[in-house]
Amino acid sequence: MATHNIDFEPVGRRGQCQDDESLLACARRLGVSISSVCGGRGTCRTCRVQVVSGGTAAATAHERAAFTPQELEAGWRLACQARPVRDCKLSIPPESMPAPQRMLVESRLVGMTVPLEPPVRAYAVELSAPALSDPRADADRLLDAIERQHGLRCHNVDVGVLRMMPDALRSGGWRCQAAVRGTEVVALSPSSSAHLGLAVDLGTTKIAGYLVDLGTGMTLASAGAMNPQIAHGEDAITRLAAAIGSAGEAERLHKLALEAVNEMAVALCAQAGCQPAQIAETVVVGNTAMHHLFLGLPVAHLARSPFIPAVTGPVDVKARELGLDIAPGAYVHLLPNIAGFVGGDHVAALLATEPWRPERPVLLLDIGTNTEVSLTKDGATTAVSCASGPAFEGGHIKDGMRAAPGAIERLRIADGDVQYQTIDNALPVGICGSGILDSVAQFYLAGVVDQGGRLRDGHPRMRSRGEQREFVLVSERERSGHPAVSVTQRDIREVQLAKAAIRAGIQVLLEAAGCTEEDLGQVIIAGALGTYIDVSSAIAVGMLPPLPLDRFRQVGNAAGAGARLALVSIRKRAEAQALASRVSYVELGNAPAFGQTFLQASALGRYRLAHGKREAIE
Repeated sequence: MATHNIDFEPVGRRGQCQDDESLLACARRLGVSISSVCGGRGTCRTCRVQVVSGGTAAATAHERAAFTPQELEAGWRLACQARPVRDCKLSIPPESMPAPQRMLVESRLVGMTVPLEPPVRAYAVELSAPALSDPRADADRLLDAIERQHGLRCHNVDVGVLRMMPDALRSGGWRCQAAVRGTEVVALSPSSSAHLGLAVDLGTTKIAGYLVDLGTGMTLASAGAMNPQIAHGEDAITRLAAAIGSAGEAERLHKLALEAVNEMAVALCAQAGCQPAQIAETVVVGNTAMHHLFLGLPVAHLARSPFIPAVTGPVDVKARELGLDIAPGAYVHLLPNIAGFVGGDHVAALLATEPWRPERPVLLLDIGTNTEVSLTKDGATTAVSCASGPAFEGGHIKDGMRAAPGAIERLRIADGDVQYQTIDNALPVGICGSGILDSVAQFYLAGVVDQGGRLRDGHPRMRSRGEQREFVLVSERERSGHPAVSVTQRDIREVQLAKAAIRAGIQVLLEAAGCTEEDLGQVIIAGALGTYIDVSSAIAVGMLPPLPLDRFRQVGNAAGAGARLALVSIRKRAEAQALASRVSYVELGNAPAFGQTFLQASALGRYRLAHGKREAIE
């Protein structure tokens, strides 16, 4: 029996596969997780992989049904069906990865390809000890040593550094490492220690943090956490209303954001074996509401028409002024906002994805509780903000939950049978965002719901509970007597509202730019949910335009990637500022025929939209 070497990217695993072994079986044997809702029978299509090089046996009937001839020619296969005939390199797309592996996707977008130009640089210095013949102050002695040894004239030492400097210099034998920002010394540390930067994507629901070595540009640790502000409102509007209604509530929301960033810094430093005091620079990105709450800015005018932010330009503020426990003189840099509800997080996503480079128009979506969408055509970018709500985060869904073990994340209906996959392959306890999107798409494709989203009778898993109709995904019997996991009529309506907001926002941008869906050369999908969704499900429910799948690119946390670029490159910060000033903002409420467009976009199915009219596509 012949064996062949198989490389699995982007997970970086390699091993041997026999002629009679499927790529899925090989992956599982090597510890590489690939989704397979149907258990490897070829009916669910969730184990899509692309053969980048090498070869496999002829496509099976299941694969010919799953892919177009062009996709098969491009190397797309079902891992459960394909068998190698020679050495192969496989690319596993984000939608085929179970949750534990998905963080690996993030590295696809950002490799440190920009020249390292951090705003803070570290200089090893050796000072002469004071004496009666040389009674200069410690600060003067330090500044003089930096200039003599490195040719850099610094003008001052941060007051926080001054407070710890005398003891630090003497305990270090008059040798130290000085972190300099511009002409200011912002931190002192032992000569051998690394100086670090922290990049934070402060999302409405989740926070992502990245600890970076500013000397090398390498990411040392990364982590995610829930935004603790969520206890005070699932969406930005609710939190803004709370902050406007009570000065005490505004202060609580401000402190919760700061505490979350402090806890993130501690956790990341623990991962990397260092201390928060080594963090000499921080970059924070977020939507305009999160930006204002983080800085403790007034939000009353932001929450009311015409939705005016206190500031749109970049902000630099001392970390200690905010209450962040990092290096004594460190700064926090916030990227510029674009408008009322399109903030620095979208600027960061644009910075990381560079949508102006392709020749054809590019659509960028950062999907979340608040979804930002921008369209770049001929170098000009226009953006909108869509209040998509928490449905895609599991909120407002009867059995909805965050993406945690036991959440149904993939679902298919084949021959009337419900096939699903849970995170960590744990027993099902609920359904997360990608799972609810799959569910509604499968209901429509299987005829369980009509185009208007109404549940139909006839399926054995359909039932009524009081006045509420629901489709049972996992019954009480299947859960050994525990309550069933089901999708209700109300859940479907929540998904319709969320996806209609996104699709209507897309259409407003297309019409403002004078182009159609078919003109789009690429659709970049960012954000946590954007990484995990099955694009074909999003097309089936009408959330995304019906374009060939090869025009879609799922990039993970683009905002976090852009924040890291701004952390290590002052040139990228300048680019972000110039970029934000060029982006035009469209307020959806003022868009022509927006109400009609939203209504048409709430329908399920594949369709084209134009000027408030829908054209169904079979």
